Amino acid sequence: AAAPAVCQGDMQAIAVATDFLGVNYYFPEVVAHAPGAGPMQARVVAPDNVERTAFGWEVAPEGMTTLLQRVERDYCPGAIYITENGSTYDDVPAADGEVQDVQRRDYLIRHLAAAREALAQGVPLKGYFAWSLIDNFEWAEGYTRRFGLTHVDFATQRRTLKQSGKWYRAFLRGDAGPPA
Repeated sequence: AAAPAVCQGDMQAIAVATDFLGVNYYFPEVVAHAPGAGPMQARVVAPDNVERTAFGWEVAPEGMTTLLQRVERDYCPGAIYITENGSTYDDVPAADGEVQDVQRRDYLIRHLAAAREALAQGVPLKGYFAWSLIDNFEWAEGYTRRFGLTHVDFATQRRTLKQSGKWYRAFLRGDAGPPA
């Protein structure tokens, strides 16, 4: 396909500094050279014996710290925002209606601690957005994966704040203490 045309004024617009750089972080992926393995000649190397989400993604908060440091080093943005960070687990409401998603809460605590570590190392991190505030329709998985801090009963649309959502609310209000 042909490259898009460069029009008058495009270069002036492109030359303007960005306000911030947004980073989505869910999990690290290690790639190894693999001759003959497609056009990239690479393959993903999945480590054994690591904690994983219900999606099979490695839980590695230190990877987020490393990524933020690299973004700062390689791009020198004035500000960085974590625009998405979250996890999916097979949590369901208990008989009392509560959703005790301890794994998601712990994931949040550990990733916020990783963000705090990046800040301590001078990364200009200005914000963090948890993915997602509510269970939603995931583009590749439909309603089968739940990332939300709020459980949604898709049949009734009833919403129940999960334990992770209660913790995050308390954290944002300053009532939960800093992440460990």
